[in-house]
Amino acid sequence: MLFESYALGSTHLANRTVMAPMTRSRATQNSAPNALIAQYYEQRATAGLIVTEGTSPSPNGVGYARIPGLYNDVQVQAWREVTDAVHKAGGKIFVQLMHTGRVSHQNNLPAGARVVGPSPEVCPGEMWTDAAGMQPHTAPSVLSEADIAKTVEEFAASAKLAVKAGFDGIELHAANGYLLEQFLNPNVNKRSDGYGGSAQARNRLVLEVAHACVKAIGADKVGIRISPYGVFNGTGAFDGVEEQFLALTAKLSDMGLVYLHLVDHSAMGAPPVPAEFKQKLRAAFARTFIAVGGFDAQSAEKALQAKEADLIAFGRPFISNPDLVARMKAGASVIAPDMSTFYTPGEKGYTDYPALAA
Repeated sequence: MLFESYALGSTHLANRTVMAPMTRSRATQNSAPNALIAQYYEQRATAGLIVTEGTSPSPNGVGYARIPGLYNDVQVQAWREVTDAVHKAGGKIFVQLMHTGRVSHQNNLPAGARVVGPSPEVCPGEMWTDAAGMQPHTAPSVLSEADIAKTVEEFAASAKLAVKAGFDGIELHAANGYLLEQFLNPNVNKRSDGYGGSAQARNRLVLEVAHACVKAIGADKVGIRISPYGVFNGTGAFDGVEEQFLALTAKLSDMGLVYLHLVDHSAMGAPPVPAEFKQKLRAAFARTFIAVGGFDAQSAEKALQAKEADLIAFGRPFISNPDLVARMKAGASVIAPDMSTFYTPGEKGYTDYPALAA
């Protein structure tokens, strides 16, 4: 099944593999992709679906050093080179819209942008800045309800720009402790207004963003990524987590979103997402269900045969194996990635991994 074609809504995929979104920090200073990024994704176009690295829909959401954005025409034209390269190679590509929220440092933002979040608490830990090395996260400005309305508009505008740039669709990043999950998670969201204080209120921003993007480009082009039980960036499990995410998933399903992408980072040391809960989420979502988390060809095939998912996403193996699909088909060995080059500029550890044929 893994190597069979699949209909993701109206988007035809050559197989059931997904290249998971992974930050690689190779964008230019104006948060635009370049020829190197186009080459990187073109090399991996045999994936059934590529989901790009997190790409900010707003100057406020750039967060990390050298990550791309999709909020102006310069970025649209630069992304067009990426999508054209992938499509020419026979692939399909969604852009992941990731607003980093409080997981940010002011040095990494464009002029005039600010670090924002649902509440005033600073994200624990540090992040890299090209200007000053490792630095504690910047204290966020609390988003007002007017700011939230503007943020929703930014996501919808970015979705439209994604279509203009040639993407086959978008993935809303509501996982890993970034802005959308910051609102979902009561360990981060300390609000008591219409966007916090209850599960329904915490779900509100994600639902408003999803609805706005569906209205902008159609449900068939909108997917979402979630990480209940995730611990990144000061999140973590909480009382009622399953009930809240099941309610969220049911409403997203009613909107007709094209896929739900469930993160289970237990292979990287995070708490596992309980198997029974995964089944409930799958049952609550009417369309495509994507699983990710430590899969290889054998475990992916097993999960598909058991109907635990419709598509399987692979992360780090795609970094160091541009032809991962061919390698898995052939039963060939998979190269381990060089972690020291995950976020460094340039082609080393990015576009210089050999293909099997070489």
